[in-house]
Amino acid sequence: MTELTERLEKLYSAVVYDTMTSAGLHDRALPPGITSLYPGRKVAGPVWTLSGSPRDGVSIDDTLMSWTGFLSAAPAGQVIVCQPNDSSIAHMGELSAETLQLRGIRGYVVDGGCRDVERVNELGFPVFCRYATPADVGARWMVDSMGEPIEIGGLTVQSGDYVLGDADGVVVIPAAAVAEIVAEAERVANTEDALREAIRQGEDPQEAYKRYRVF
Repeated sequence: MTELTERLEKLYSAVVYDTMTSAGLHDRALPPGITSLYPGRKVAGPVWTLSGSPRDGVSIDDTLMSWTGFLSAAPAGQVIVCQPNDSSIAHMGELSAETLQLRGIRGYVVDGGCRDVERVNELGFPVFCRYATPADVGARWMVDSMGEPIEIGGLTVQSGDYVLGDADGVVVIPAAAVAEIVAEAERVANTEDALREAIRQGEDPQEAYKRYRVF
């Protein structure tokens, strides 16, 4: 884990979102339907993108060759962010999650579904998705691109961006701004801690806000 990823992982998505908004980076959260498979699970790190789409006339072997090609190519230390262009089947499962985990992938975020939910959670591998279903990709879906820009909910996500996902959802930080945003979010989080302590000590909340300018 790089120092930047470690620092980002210690933050929380709300403070990072607010920090980006203050810096003029608006609407940097993925759609609220994309949530963690398991309460309390968190993911942070640089993005590597994947996209695919439903296909007619392909065999199970075609699909699994395409899918295992992705598993082979995924670079260690990254968070996979996938746009499957589909809302009917699972785009992650137990064997794939364990494979990615063993290969050093930090987590998987998909604008789609997952299956084998209990087993994925037992692995402790972070997956953020929209739904669960037993339906598989076999003979139904193929990888289209890896490492290329994708769009999720109107937000363009590129390889090299950073994500932070927690109980509130997933935020995406542009690569060019990540160092600045993490540093400022750390400062804001520390200021929030000071404000929280002031309120616990009985300070009026509006007076505390005027002093710290966060809430």
